[in-house]
Amino acid sequence: MTISMTGFAARKGQGAGHVWAWDIRSVNGKGLDLRLRLPDWIDGLEAMVRAEVQRALSRGSVSLSLKLSRDGAEAEAALRVNPPVLGAVLAALQQVETAAMAAGVTLAQATAADVLAIRGVLEQASPEEDMSPLRAALLSDLPLLLADFAAMRAAEGAALGAVIAAQLDQIAALTAAAAREAEARRAVAPAALREALAHVLAHADGADETRVAQELALIAVRQDVTEELDRLAAHVTAARGLLAETGPVGRKFDFLMQEFMREANTLCSKAQSLALTRIGLDLKTVIDQMREQVQNVE
Repeated sequence: MTISMTGFAARKGQGAGHVWAWDIRSVNGKGLDLRLRLPDWIDGLEAMVRAEVQRALSRGSVSLSLKLSRDGAEAEAALRVNPPVLGAVLAALQQVETAAMAAGVTLAQATAADVLAIRGVLEQASPEEDMSPLRAALLSDLPLLLADFAAMRAAEGAALGAVIAAQLDQIAALTAAAAREAEARRAVAPAALREALAHVLAHADGADETRVAQELALIAVRQDVTEELDRLAAHVTAARGLLAETGPVGRKFDFLMQEFMREANTLCSKAQSLALTRIGLDLKTVIDQMREQVQNVE
């Protein structure tokens, strides 16, 4: 089953005196590019979250964030005034008021709310609080978030797989059409070569008939597209096999797309007929469209 690298999931939770909200999203990437935005005051949380996500995902540019706050009344009880910071703030206010009075400037009186709003005056009441229960609660919630995320990427992948499968059907049909055109060309090729040989010999005095015939035979070999068509058919079979696999197949698909395009380019260069050239160009168009879809496969 094809898995997409594009996905999103969000989850809210509660426990250990806190409420939280997870958010994870991803787009395509060459490898696994993981960016985490987590509270840095919970020891060990980031390393554990990173390891869990890396076990669940193999490719994609992934952003995961966690918003965390105290639950209800505990949020008020958890705050206290930091005396050293408060003293420094009050001293600074006194200095400002003294300088203002000396300059004849009247300032509005600062309220307690103004002072408390200054960063650092209020702090967590228990900075040494054991964070292990909260960390355990968060980590127990993470697998559920990743399960939702995986489900969305799987749903996106199913739609992506259907598009790629349809494109493979187009490539197979165009390859079959190219084979029919090549076979029709092969039926008239000997007569065309004989006509070309007669024309050359009639206009080249002293030409070595055997040498000319060898050169024409080499031209015929260079125009033979049987190998290219066989490889295109084999690539279609390989790509369908990748769609049926359950693990990450994006890198294999990337390589296979290069092989598809190489054969299509060679087919066009060896076509030597308008019909076969058109088929080759149609092949290149479909392959290029499929390559864009493959960029999103994990």
